[in-house]
Amino acid sequence: MPEKRIGKVVHYFKGIQVAALSITDNSIAVGEVVHFKGRTTDFSQPVESLQVEHQAVQQAGVGQDVATKVAEPVRPGDEVYKVIA
Repeated sequence: MPEKRIGKVVHYFKGIQVAALSITDNSIAVGEVVHFKGRTTDFSQPVESLQVEHQAVQQAGVGQDVATKVAEPVRPGDEVYKVIA
């Protein structure tokens, strides 16, 4: 499936399984499918929730830092892509 780059992982909170993302290229929204890809990371999942500054949001755009729950561990520097249906 085609993908568009969204940004990258800047931090992973292991205890709560949350990734902090820097959005640099496109927007991200609840309900979309994202693909995390890195040296040892490669999985896709739907976005179930997003937070900006500890506030729930439905979408985030370029220049924002956002947090989302992840199904698997991710690492700083992992690339994040939006899967285009």
